[in-house]
Amino acid sequence: MCGGAGTRLWPASREVHPKQFLPLFGARSTFQETLLRVSDAALFERPIVITNNAYRFMVLEQLAEIGLEADVLLEPMRRDSGPAIAAGAAFAQTRDGQAIVLALAADHVVRDVAAFVAACREGLTAAEAGRIVTFGVQAERAATEYGYISPGETISGAVRAVAKFVEKPDPATAATYIKSGYLWNSGNFMFRASVLLDEYRNVDAASVQAVSDAVSNAGTDLGFVKLDEKAFGSAKAISIDYAVMEKTSRAAVMPVACGWSDVGSWHAVWELSDKDGQGNAARGAAVFEDSRNCNVSTDRALVALEGVDDLVVVATQDAVLVSRQKDANGLKRLVAKLKAVAPEVTESHIKVHRPWGSYQSVDNGDRHQVKRIIVKPGGRLSLQKHHHRSEHWIVVRGTAQVTVNELVKTVHENESIYIPIGAVHRLENPGKIQLELIEVQTGSYLGEDDIIRIEDDYQRA
Repeated sequence: MCGGAGTRLWPASREVHPKQFLPLFGARSTFQETLLRVSDAALFERPIVITNNAYRFMVLEQLAEIGLEADVLLEPMRRDSGPAIAAGAAFAQTRDGQAIVLALAADHVVRDVAAFVAACREGLTAAEAGRIVTFGVQAERAATEYGYISPGETISGAVRAVAKFVEKPDPATAATYIKSGYLWNSGNFMFRASVLLDEYRNVDAASVQAVSDAVSNAGTDLGFVKLDEKAFGSAKAISIDYAVMEKTSRAAVMPVACGWSDVGSWHAVWELSDKDGQGNAARGAAVFEDSRNCNVSTDRALVALEGVDDLVVVATQDAVLVSRQKDANGLKRLVAKLKAVAPEVTESHIKVHRPWGSYQSVDNGDRHQVKRIIVKPGGRLSLQKHHHRSEHWIVVRGTAQVTVNELVKTVHENESIYIPIGAVHRLENPGKIQLELIEVQTGSYLGEDDIIRIEDDYQRA
């Protein structure tokens, strides 16, 4: 499951590029690490990725980077984890009527992969016997940001029945839960697809029918499986915990100690990061003086901290966050306020990803805008025109093939070409390295909605 927005890690994570696709801990994203975790063909089948239309090309790009393939299902709209997992289960049944499904969130970290895979193998017996197995993480501290599971009698091996689920506690209650042997609820599950759907159907038959119809009536688009919008939209938006797990008699829990985190806050990122002798963690250029237990993440600017403790500083190219290390709820309130006063900084970065590459605004005024454009090898933009702006393209790296009306021209490094207002044009990268160019726009209106697409490889025309 990788269709969520992940605003708890703002400003790095945003609506159009959320945390599961960010390289927070090294070169790979948590989405990529999750897929690699379940890539052993001796145990795991071809993965099913559930995402939305906005992230589909990011999913393909990140799959390609790690050399994996998947069936990618596109949700027409977000309906929380209940319908998402039900859709995955229904689709898995089309591949194998007796399928055992492992449902994972794409934004979690697991530091001990071997322990996690061993837990999957042990939980498999219970899942085959008709149990819906959740993975209960052995608690490392009295956390207040997680729900808890009280394990009951033994079912098989280490798998226990679920005595009860409890909501996120206050600190004193969390400490009591730890002493009583409660486990963190990781929100990851294993089950036979038919069992999950039957249990879901017992409490909300209409939503299960809606999701099943969305899978049955799904279309295809550039290899993606597009769930039927009308059917999927009629499913009730609800988490799988509320929809099924807290109501079923088939719930079981597999205890596991695997270095798990849902990376739900910048404090969680700090906990998982390498630190200096004073407890400071840095991703990007940072200098610390007389500072302790601080967490810095910066894209470009150098961040220098002096005489401070327990701070989070996150600097992107268009926003800077300074926050107390442990106040995740404060950040939630801040992002809610930003959505009202400056929604653009919660929705997108200056760098915007497209299926063909990316672009980034580097300067703009009333009648001009300058962009840095990257086109992947073999990528090409739509055949398009603009009513209100002309464009001047200067190639910095690589080779461009440019169409302007009837002209098709190859433009090399340190060469340029002019696109008049109203001209039908297209940019392609025919080479084997990235094409990088600078685009200078001039005109009376420079908005992204002044694009008339005539043809498009990605069916946006």
